[in-house]
Amino acid sequence: MAIRNIVTGTDNPALRKISREVISINKHILTLLDDMKETLSVEDGVGLAAPQVGVLRRIAIVDFDEKYYELINPRILYASGEAVEEEGCLSVVGVRGRVRRPDKLTVAYEDRNGKKQSIEVTDIIARIFCHEIDHLDGILFVDKMIEEQEEKGE
Repeated sequence: MAIRNIVTGTDNPALRKISREVISINKHILTLLDDMKETLSVEDGVGLAAPQVGVLRRIAIVDFDEKYYELINPRILYASGEAVEEEGCLSVVGVRGRVRRPDKLTVAYEDRNGKKQSIEVTDIIARIFCHEIDHLDGILFVDKMIEEQEEKGE
């Protein structure tokens, strides 16, 4: 496993492109998943999408509240409810803001073994899933931000 560099900047073209579907889960995809997990841990984040490490593939991971998800080719099948909460992003350094998102989702995806899965998530996990899936479509949270928050000091 290796720690990958995080791509940053709201004007970075790598973060604004639509990621390609994963056709075959091979050793390169598995290595990417493992590297993303290690990178996320070092960066102390809760989610990471492949474009954030410079790979334009439809892959995202979420690690929150002792639950870890690997999402290959994720698709939101159903969304409901609404919540406005503060978000930040490893690729948009120094900016936090309030974003309106659904608070309940059903997401279809493939796991690392290529098995099709479906999961219902709510609240903060739904928010993180939405945020990461947006990355796969070249959308950053600042594009949906309704109010910027002041960065909290250390």
